[in-house]
Amino acid sequence: MSFKPLLGHGRIRTREEQSAPLQTASWIDSSVIFDSRRWACQEAELRWTAPHHLIVLTDAGSTSRTSIRTEGKTLYDGRDRPGVLTFVPAGAERVGFYRDVDLSYSALWIDPALALPGLERLRDIPILVNESDAVIGTLLRSLCTEMLFGHRPDTVYVEHLVSLAGLRMAGLSGNRFPTSNRGRLGRRMLERVRDYIDTHIASDISLSDVAAIAGMPVDTFARRFKETTGRPPYAYVLEERVRRAELLLRDTNIAIGAIAFRLGFSSQSHFTTTFRRLKGITPRVYRLHFSPES
Repeated sequence: MSFKPLLGHGRIRTREEQSAPLQTASWIDSSVIFDSRRWACQEAELRWTAPHHLIVLTDAGSTSRTSIRTEGKTLYDGRDRPGVLTFVPAGAERVGFYRDVDLSYSALWIDPALALPGLERLRDIPILVNESDAVIGTLLRSLCTEMLFGHRPDTVYVEHLVSLAGLRMAGLSGNRFPTSNRGRLGRRMLERVRDYIDTHIASDISLSDVAAIAGMPVDTFARRFKETTGRPPYAYVLEERVRRAELLLRDTNIAIGAIAFRLGFSSQSHFTTTFRRLKGITPRVYRLHFSPES
């Protein structure tokens, strides 16, 4: 299996390579793509350009040497280690040399045209190599874990994750941005948004779709929704799904797997994990304790 980044074009030369197949998932018509795999080789040279922004987390492993250049300048000459992050803006050429590679990594590809809060700031960030940020690391590791367990997170969750990762990455570049004026959604607007979520609770709800109902840019809507409800949109959708699940578990004999499907979870295990995280017990235990027949 020859190593090749998921997107873009360029030249790659490797020696004694032992790469594993990619694990991938995409959202919003491939505006957001996630991939992970293990890459091992004795030496590698890479010259690559991609149309998407790229955030890479080294999950495990190391190199004995990693040297990254761009525009004829050396950006980094050292070693890869677990937990470090690299950012490459869309359209930037990355030239790299690697020795004694044995890495497991996760990569988040973001279309620069995607209109989510904070992503416009990524266009002004240069290539960053082997930075550290605990929040971005946790986000990418959690997404990797979800994929390993066969879960495909909802679009609204991924949108929130991408926005937060973008904002944190902008902070790593040393930029400081002014905060926008905060506001709240009006009562009628909030009711309209809640009605939309209620009607589409079984669907893969996206932040951009809900923002369109409010007639606002995505970043403005997300900020005002959280100011109004105290929760980001993705958390509200998950809590609403779990609230409905409680009613179905208490008042019906519908199978747990069918409830998961009816409420828009990607699988029964995804439903169980989310329910336990928010309620402290599994759906099965909840039904045993709180149904009228118990």
